[in-house]
Amino acid sequence: MKKKKWMIRLLMIFLVIWAILSTFQSISGVKAAGQNGQTANPVWKSLKPLRNEWLSSDDKPLKKQPSSLDAYNWSVYPKKQVTATGYTAGVESTGKSPDHPGYGITYSGVKVKRDLYSTIAADTNVFPIGTVLYIPGYDFGVVADTGSAIKGNRLDLYFETVSDVYKNWGKQTLNVYVIKMGNGTLTEQELAEMNEDKAMQVFRQQYIKSKPE
Repeated sequence: MKKKKWMIRLLMIFLVIWAILSTFQSISGVKAAGQNGQTANPVWKSLKPLRNEWLSSDDKPLKKQPSSLDAYNWSVYPKKQVTATGYTAGVESTGKSPDHPGYGITYSGVKVKRDLYSTIAADTNVFPIGTVLYIPGYDFGVVADTGSAIKGNRLDLYFETVSDVYKNWGKQTLNVYVIKMGNGTLTEQELAEMNEDKAMQVFRQQYIKSKPE
């Protein structure tokens, strides 16, 4: 009899834990971390519909791969119309000079970065920290920062210089595509892994080549 009661209790505990995990995943959209500490739902899995178009079975780029990500049909992802401006890490945007201890550090704690996956600012009530967006003409933006004027459907895209902001962006109203909703956090390692995904390196070359030696 005692053995039967213990088995029932263990079964109930298992069911409660399973229910909690299922509820967490359905609400946050984030799966539990695996044994290696990485999430079981990395960004590249969210990109699978498009990766299948530019990767062969052995994970190598296909010859038909275009030079610009804008060539793809991003309509397979949810879209949202936003007004996007550009900002820098400098005084003109943040009020901080290079000798300030918080210079170039975003709200999430990661350093600002212009790359294939760049750091951007958003209203976290709309796009939580860690959200990955595809922004036509800019490539991928990862929400890492906030701003007092960035409320509602507004974005601020990071650029390295003021001239880059004016020359390459300015202010635009456009549709962006939600690749993955964030869970409120972002680390340097996660951002690095996105940019170092081998399948994406052909699209990243323009950023790598522009970096000083």
